[in-house]
Amino acid sequence: MKLTKQFLNVLILATALPQFANAAEVQLDKIEAVVNKELVLASDMKNMKRDLIARYKENGETLPNQENIDKQILDKLINDRLQLQIAERIGLRISDAQLDQTIEEMAKNKGKSLAQMRSDLTASGINYKAFVNNIRDELTVNEVRQVQVRRRINISDQEVQQVIDRINQADEQSTELKVAHILLKVSDDASEEKKQAADQKAQKLAKQIKNGADIKQLALANSEGPKALEGGDWGWRKMEDIPSLFAENLAETNKKGDIIGPFHSRLGVHIIQILDKKGGENIMTEEVNARHILVKPTIIMSDEKAKVLLGKLRQEILDGTKTFDEVAKQYSQDPGSAVKGGGLGWADPNMYVPEFRDLAKSQPIGEISQPFHTMHGWHILQVIDKRESDTTESATKQKAYSVIFRQRFPAEAYAWLNEIRQEAYIKINNPDYIIEEE
Repeated sequence: MKLTKQFLNVLILATALPQFANAAEVQLDKIEAVVNKELVLASDMKNMKRDLIARYKENGETLPNQENIDKQILDKLINDRLQLQIAERIGLRISDAQLDQTIEEMAKNKGKSLAQMRSDLTASGINYKAFVNNIRDELTVNEVRQVQVRRRINISDQEVQQVIDRINQADEQSTELKVAHILLKVSDDASEEKKQAADQKAQKLAKQIKNGADIKQLALANSEGPKALEGGDWGWRKMEDIPSLFAENLAETNKKGDIIGPFHSRLGVHIIQILDKKGGENIMTEEVNARHILVKPTIIMSDEKAKVLLGKLRQEILDGTKTFDEVAKQYSQDPGSAVKGGGLGWADPNMYVPEFRDLAKSQPIGEISQPFHTMHGWHILQVIDKRESDTTESATKQKAYSVIFRQRFPAEAYAWLNEIRQEAYIKINNPDYIIEEE
């Protein structure tokens, strides 16, 4: 009996050894950081860096081979993980329609068909499914940031009036600037030594730019701003869309090639260069006049039951046994529109959450949609009419509000991101990648 037991032990060991040998040959993915309960792996950083290099190569630019690029990549991955976690918590989801539209637009901008772009990605060693998931994540991050930061921005009537006066006095609508930006982060409570070091570095960078150095290359290698991985490039912006921190320093000069700074803010030391400038064009906005019915799932009414109820109500409206107005007043849980028979009035669809926005843009006039889901619950939607609206004096007040919002958004988004980082559990394993929080 004893001999048999020994034989079995030897047999088990002999069977297991090849498995251990094979396992030893597999290189485990290194954990670079822990973000709450999620991991950021070395492969995540490698994939993002590969995509970044490919994007720069496609634009005919070279990615500087500098260590702090890896640090910036890890910083972005951590920020993205945190924002995606919030999106999941509040139920924010990007619809398949929005995702498909974005990818088709990307292909169109490259002058390719969707099939051609997919083939090119595969030829470059990029998994198409992973590419699509990355696009969905990017869209989700943008949407959740919009939703969360919007709640933090309070704008008074007096501020709106001041901007209205400014818009009426200056033809800012006709001017667009392409601006590049470098930020060297320094907190208010940093030591004088750190502040002086940042000032000296900023002066050196500004001098390099004046001597002909490419600010986008310098931003990529040195900036700690929100557009660092894009070479500090904020793209084309109308004057009223430029962040207030920039606008204040562009008041006196905004000619192509001008270098503004270094100058200070509560975020650190900044350098701006105007890459290009052009006159603006009138913008026509397609507005929709729509109405909807909203049913929110509860403990009593499950998600599926809410969807089924809306489907039944939709059919009753189509059959003519009830009117949209009656059903909205009786069942809709959007108090603002329910009393108006579900009416939302004329509006830019971009003000709505993604799924609602996309359907409002694509829905044929008069049709009642199938039930669809957003972060607010289940809806049915009817677009009553659509129109092209010019940005004229009648829209000045709303435009002024939007101007202030867009100017405040970058700094407020930056502050919000710092707050959610401070509230999260973040562990960075590589000491070279330690990211100082303000």
